[in-house]
Amino acid sequence: MKYVICIPDGCADLPVPELDGRTPLEVADTPHMDALAARAVVGRAAVIPVGMAPSSDVGNMSILGFDPAAFHTGRAPIEAAAMGLTLGSDQVAFRCNLVTVVDGAMVDHAGGNPSDEAAAEVIHRIDAELGGGRNGVSFHPGLSFRHSMIAPADWVDADCTPPHDLIGDPLVLPSGPAGAWLGDLMEASQEVLASSDLEATQIWLWGQGFQPQVPSFHETHGVRAGLVTAVDLVRGIGMLSGMKICDIPGATGRYDTDYEGKRDVALAELAAGLDLFVIHVEATDEAGHAGDVAEKVKALENWDSRILSDLIPNLDTLGPWRLLMLPDHATPLTTRTHTSDPVPYMLVDSRTDGPGGIFTETGVAENPPVTGHELLPALLAD
Repeated sequence: MKYVICIPDGCADLPVPELDGRTPLEVADTPHMDALAARAVVGRAAVIPVGMAPSSDVGNMSILGFDPAAFHTGRAPIEAAAMGLTLGSDQVAFRCNLVTVVDGAMVDHAGGNPSDEAAAEVIHRIDAELGGGRNGVSFHPGLSFRHSMIAPADWVDADCTPPHDLIGDPLVLPSGPAGAWLGDLMEASQEVLASSDLEATQIWLWGQGFQPQVPSFHETHGVRAGLVTAVDLVRGIGMLSGMKICDIPGATGRYDTDYEGKRDVALAELAAGLDLFVIHVEATDEAGHAGDVAEKVKALENWDSRILSDLIPNLDTLGPWRLLMLPDHATPLTTRTHTSDPVPYMLVDSRTDGPGGIFTETGVAENPPVTGHELLPALLAD
């Protein structure tokens, strides 16, 4: 038996005025997705536990079968793990975004989506001028606008707001313990960014946490698993749990990501002996944060025409298979930030037809939500 988990990040939405009150899932031309749903078990999943922030780290941890309430310590340490950083007991990791702030308001949480190379050059300069181990602070480049800062453990209690929750709004600066330290670093970074060619104007620090203790995926779930993603936090969960991480050159985390490359590496790894493979694509989430209706619809159609169209017939050549598809949270175009609303899911078994349904928000609206981290055991239950 082969297993595939498809995660179109943040694809769930609310009714969109530009789409006549429909959602991207409802208007996108997705014949292969629709055909799968017609033979699937379709429902709603509460991937974000009550009381936890609707973040991608929480949602993806749920999808991979780990209860976030038990294992989640923060977003940043997961991303730090993906970058090969190991935190000491006296250290805490922060997410370090490159952002664009104009007239005291957050314009772009992604700082214009800089190239990896250009962003890394700026982060190295910021580390040289503001970090480098001084006062226990260091900066480490990641991908595009997503980077990491390591700081003293007693900075963990600062109250930080995610930048994507501030789009179009006045800034809410860090407060509480260490809030002043963080605010000073963010302000000081403006001088470094001012002399760069990036659209970003400063750094934004948030998502802090200690090193998480995530159990082995293989030992927990009994299968050998791999994943492909361009996003450090998803890669980090996989690395912390011992999954095989597959990197492909065209995985960008943006609209131009290599859908076919992700599909092909999934099929190759399953054919080579892995039992389960996770395909994660960030484009739908980025479109939601940007408020870009056309790009969100297009990203869903790319999932259908560039992944599912060839994934399914090729899975058939490997024997029986089961597939789980769902987002890690909703990123509505109207709010441009994450919500905790339950999201649609579908679970397909190649051997049998389920009751069938419609893989949209309204199509599953009457279904009672299932607990997010219980879906993986359901996928593996033959």
